[in-house]
Amino acid sequence: MKTLDIILPVYNEELCLDKTIQRLMAVKNELEGDYAVNFIFVDDGSIDKSLEILKNHAVNSPFIKIISFSRNFGHQTALWAGIENSQADFMVLIDADLQDPPEVIKDMLNKAENENAQIVYGKRLKRKNESWFKKITAYMYYRVFKCLCKIDMPVDTGDFRLITREVADTLRQMPEKNKFLRGMFAWTGFKSVPLEYERDERFAGETKYSLCKMFKLAADGIFSFSDRPVKFINLAALTLLLCALALTFYGWQIGFMFFFFAITGLVLFCSALQLFAIGILGEYLIRIWDNSKNRPVYIVKSKVNF
Repeated sequence: MKTLDIILPVYNEELCLDKTIQRLMAVKNELEGDYAVNFIFVDDGSIDKSLEILKNHAVNSPFIKIISFSRNFGHQTALWAGIENSQADFMVLIDADLQDPPEVIKDMLNKAENENAQIVYGKRLKRKNESWFKKITAYMYYRVFKCLCKIDMPVDTGDFRLITREVADTLRQMPEKNKFLRGMFAWTGFKSVPLEYERDERFAGETKYSLCKMFKLAADGIFSFSDRPVKFINLAALTLLLCALALTFYGWQIGFMFFFFAITGLVLFCSALQLFAIGILGEYLIRIWDNSKNRPVYIVKSKVNF
């Protein structure tokens, strides 16, 4: 019998967990006989009753496994911990807030089996009850990422997906500290197929992804998979040099005052661009620094049913 681990990161989801486990149990019962199904909950340093609720469910259910972090390490890290602690034939990454419906996991398994795919990713047809700002920024980010990076990451997707053990084994050989799993999955080059679905609104509670966290995730994606921001600096420097030469020549022709103000404006613009360029280089250096420290990506406080 093949094995399936459903990996769920959890951070302050006490209002969702009972319902989430109820719906996961329905999926498990439906797959029983064909797959041995386990749930791996990764508690990412929750400060509410999430861990307590999970432990209560796990007492008489050995298939409910829990990894508890010593503090909050982040969503991508929690997913990564689930992958590292799974040896199943198939793994499904899904959030605990029920925006992504667990019921389509069976369809993902069928797609993987029928189309001989190593990755089945959820493609959102509709994003219910999300702000226009989030929708627009997500739309723009995926297109910018596709232009900047040399990997073919599907647009309008999240972390909700099914992967095979072969994919997980490949990911474990990638030691970078700043994980951007969507990009890492695409980089492996394994056969990926979409499964279209409508994304629901959160069952309860509020999103844990603040604007700062979203920006960091976006930056991790770009700076981990593209060197084009550095090449942009070179292009900008060449463009400014040509502008400066043209302005100098033009200034001598029409008089000192215009020349003075034009050069002043150009100097200020160049100064701003220099700071921007230093910031871009700093982002790459920070990631080199993070990897050179060789600290663990996360610290496990406790495990249940492992």
